Amino acid sequence: MTKADLVGRISKQAELTKAAAEKALNAFIDTVKKTLKKGESVSLVGFGTFSVARRKARKGRNPQSGKTIKIPAARVPKFKAGQGLKDAVKR
Repeated sequence: MTKADLVGRISKQAELTKAAAEKALNAFIDTVKKTLKKGESVSLVGFGTFSVARRKARKGRNPQSGKTIKIPAARVPKFKAGQGLKDAVKR
C-alpha cells in the first residue's frame, strides 16, 4: 500500500476529502518524527510504540572491496507492535 492508497482509505472511512485526509496523515507523520528526534517515544495503545534506539559503533565489511570499515554509533527509529495489532494480523 502506498501513501496515496492510505490517504484514499482514510478519506473514505473518516468521510473526509482526500486533501483533508492527506493533511491529517502528514501532520501525524511530522509529529512522530519531531517527537522521536527529541528522543521521546510515541505510544498508541493497541497499535504500537514508536521509539528511538541507540546503535553502538561497530566494524563492518565493504561488500565490494572486502575491507573492514568502521560504522559509527547512531540513533535509529524503532517500532514495537502492540497486542491489538498483533492479534489483528494473526486472524
